[in-house]
Order: sequence, then C-alpha cells, then structure tokens
Amino acid sequence: MEIVTPGRICLFGEHQDYLGLPVIALAISLHSNITFERRQDDQVIVRLPDIDRTERFSLSDLKYTKKRDYFKSAFRVCIDQGLTFSQGFECSISSSIPIEAGTSSSSSIVVGFIHLLSVLADNPKMWDGMMLGKLAYQAEVLEFNEPGGMMDQYSTAIGGCIHIEQQPLAIRSLSLDFKPFVLGHSHEPKDTLGILKMCRDKRLSLMQKMNLDNNLITFENCVEDDGRLILNEDEFELLRATIKNREITKKAIELIKQEEFDHREFGQLLFKHHEVLSKMLMTSTTKIDGSGGGGCMFAYAPENHKEVAEAIKSLGGTAYIIHADHGTRKV
Repeated sequence: MEIVTPGRICLFGEHQDYLGLPVIALAISLHSNITFERRQDDQVIVRLPDIDRTERFSLSDLKYTKKRDYFKSAFRVCIDQGLTFSQGFECSISSSIPIEAGTSSSSSIVVGFIHLLSVLADNPKMWDGMMLGKLAYQAEVLEFNEPGGMMDQYSTAIGGCIHIEQQPLAIRSLSLDFKPFVLGHSHEPKDTLGILKMCRDKRLSLMQKMNLDNNLITFENCVEDDGRLILNEDEFELLRATIKNREITKKAIELIKQEEFDHREFGQLLFKHHEVLSKMLMTSTTKIDGSGGGGCMFAYAPENHKEVAEAIKSLGGTAYIIHADHGTRKV
C-alpha cells in the first residue's frame, strides 16, 4: 500500500485566497507517492530520494529544529486531534510534481504525510479530504506563520476542481468535463514564499490604510472615491488588480454553472486572469509569465495539447500533459 496525492494548479483567484477572496483550483495528474513500513522502535525515518535527503527523529522529541519542519508539525497537529503513536516507521517519498515551481509539491507531501499518519496511528482515523486539508493547512501555514493561503492543502486533499469561499469557509466540488491542460516547467527558480509575502503584505497594508476589513468586501465601493484620495498610484493599481482578479473569478463561477460548458470562453477567462498577474501584479519574469516569478505555467489545450507541449519543449522547458485528478488516496 502507498499514499498517492496530486499536485494542483490555480485556475482563478491566484494570490487571493490568503486575503479571504474566492479561488478555483484543480488537482492535477502529477503526484507525490509515499511508501512505508513500520519499525519496532520510536524512530521516524523519512527518505526523500528526489533531493537526496533523509530526515530522522524520535517520536519522543517533536520539537522543531528548523524552519518549515513539516514532518514534525504534521505529527503535532495529528496528536492534537487525538491520534497516538507508539511505534515509528520508515517511509520513502518520491514525486513527479515539479519542485518549488508553483504546483504545490510541498503541500502534496504534507497532505500525503498526514494521510499516512492517520493510517499508521495506534487509533487510526478515516479522515476525509476536508479534514486532511484542514490539518495540512495547520501544519504547513499556521504552525510556522507562513504567508500562504489554504488552496494548496484543500485542493490536493479533496481533488478534482474546487471552489473555495471564505468567511465563512465553504468548499464546493465542481463537476466539469475538462479537456487536457499542458503544464510547462521553465526551470527558472521560483521564490514562492517571497512572492506570496510580497503580494500579501502589500495588500494588507492597503487594507489597513483604507480601514477595510480583511476580506475586501468593501473594495468595490471605494476604488474611484476613497482609493484615489488615500492611495498613491502604485497602491491604487494594486487595488484595481485585486478587484479585477476577483471579478474574473466570479465570471468563471457563472460560466461553470451554465448547463453546457464553453471551453473557449473558459480559455478567454484564463487569459484575462493571466493578464492581471502579469501586467498588474507584476509576478512575471523575462523568461516566463506566471503567478510567482518563475517555475511553471499552464495552458488549456482541449484540441492541440501535443502541439503546445512541443512548443514549450522547443523553448527549453519541460512539458507535462495533465488532467484533473482525484485527491489523496491509498492505493
């Protein structure tokens, strides 16, 4: 038996979920895989052959010894939920998801590892995707006060296409007949946390400056009035980008609700969303237009995915033809 967990792409609402705004995300057919065997002592050994690293620790000492100590934090959030562990284990984690490239490689592993812990505990639990996503968000983001939202954890845990609304939290699975996507890895280093922090902190500063609540509900009412009076030009443009991103996401939800899915209109909305990221949020580089300063891009290619993949390869990228996929599971 092994634990298989998908990666994800963000279709709409990139850099919005940690502001309390809606997003639409898709689990994709690239995975992290965890194989394991129990031990007779209290040692936990995690082998990561893709990056030639091994982590070892004892169940009796789960103190954090480094930044983003995710395997220990996974244990701690599971123990907080009542799981107990009297024996350690060894596991090997491999992944076909591009590393540090914007496709949730780390969240996939954290979700899968928590899924593994729920299986190997002395008192195992059959947690669903919602619970696994919640615990992974706690282990990866809240435990270390990181700037990310919850899209990565819930999308890889639940799978398929999901729409996340916040305040209050509501996650809805969307049943869509998606055609293939093509993921292109630029191999340009991506500073995921740096980009997240930049996009989040600048907008949190705007909200404080304009005395707005955290979910931006009142943004539409202040763009042309208070915004021009209070913000400088760069800040006002960032405000406009956030609102435009939100409106594109709303239009995507309306499109998805239609009885017959319009693939061409879907592609046009993806392009408009991309323009906000590239031209207004300024997250692109000279090599790749994308959400986070490098890493991966994706294209919706219902009719010509092979040609798109070849074009990406011709420019020095690695291309993956991907589809919607299920959430974390035992196989």
